[in-house]
Amino acid sequence: MARIAGVDLPDGKKLEVVLTYLYGIGKTRAKEICEKTGIPSTKRLGELSPDELNTIRKFIEQNYTVEGDLRREVQMNIKKLIDMGCYRGMRHVKGLPVRGQQTRTNSRTRKGKRKTVGGTKKKIVK
Repeated sequence: MARIAGVDLPDGKKLEVVLTYLYGIGKTRAKEICEKTGIPSTKRLGELSPDELNTIRKFIEQNYTVEGDLRREVQMNIKKLIDMGCYRGMRHVKGLPVRGQQTRTNSRTRKGKRKTVGGTKKKIVK
């Protein structure tokens, strides 16, 4: 198992797929990394030499923010919005969709499981 940016990566998968295991690297960036380092993306991680692995590791460290640093940066941005008290910050605090989606019927992922609100009983006046 190779280790890049503090993440153990499986040996049996292709390089292009394995790089997407890192937070902050998707398919496009994985292809870009393979092209710029000159390592074919079809090669499996277990087939890479230690030199090639170090090349990839150094390239990612120098050019991209990944894993813990990126997570910290995102959390700091959200905290800044909350501290400012802006609309987006309040939506984060309330656990509602932030980017203008409708909430009447959808947004179950953001709001969580349904909470049933009981109806009020009618009072009978004699």
